[in-house]
Amino acid sequence: MTTRERRTEIQALVAQRGKVRISELAEHFEVSEMTIRRDLETLESAGLTRRVIGGAISTVSRSYEPPFASRVVEAQEAKRAIAEAASAYVEFGETAILDVGSTALELARVLRNRAGLTVITANVRAAVELSSEPSMRVILCGGEVRPGELSLIGAGPERTFAELNCDVLFLGVGGVHPEKGFTEYSLDDARIKRAAIAASTRCVALADASKLERICLATVAPLTTADVLISDAPPDHPTLEAAREAGVEVVTVTPLEA
Repeated sequence: MTTRERRTEIQALVAQRGKVRISELAEHFEVSEMTIRRDLETLESAGLTRRVIGGAISTVSRSYEPPFASRVVEAQEAKRAIAEAASAYVEFGETAILDVGSTALELARVLRNRAGLTVITANVRAAVELSSEPSMRVILCGGEVRPGELSLIGAGPERTFAELNCDVLFLGVGGVHPEKGFTEYSLDDARIKRAAIAASTRCVALADASKLERICLATVAPLTTADVLISDAPPDHPTLEAAREAGVEVVTVTPLEA
């Protein structure tokens, strides 16, 4: 690994975790702590991270949510594989809540040809994807449209989920952490996700590898809330191991070729 590659990966780790320690980075990259300090100095000079005692923290707020247009093209093959695996967790005649976000949109595309399902969602894009399926019942929650996201927020979705008893929730999240659990950038989204969890018998969480160990602003629920966690991360990833220890069924997938 070149110096440039190492610094790029360090930047990614800081952005993902919010904070990293020099000792951990030195062990991870198998270099000296002095080398890591020089890396962090360079990254700080470029405005990409900020040094603190013993490590570095991200310069990006945990409430900053990357635009949907950029998220939807990231890790597309992984999200498609996660969606394919997730589709096996809903059966004919069941009612599924489909969450907002880019991975949930991939799942909507996978479910297009499935008959006998009722899908409830605050995801406008997903509802449009499924609206032409005559054998599928699609219910779009009322609410205020988030610009760019095209998701619905406010009292409408929360009231809708409070009145329903559904079979399965396909939960999309901004971050998954062994201790902090499932987190989101938006306080509004977090409230709606909690309402959707309460309305569902089963919870299937969808998280590509970039979400693992990331902590966003708003707490949604602990890891134990999920019955299943589907990811493209390596099976021995610390977050996936923590999920297994918590009693969650972990499914790992290989990204599909475009």
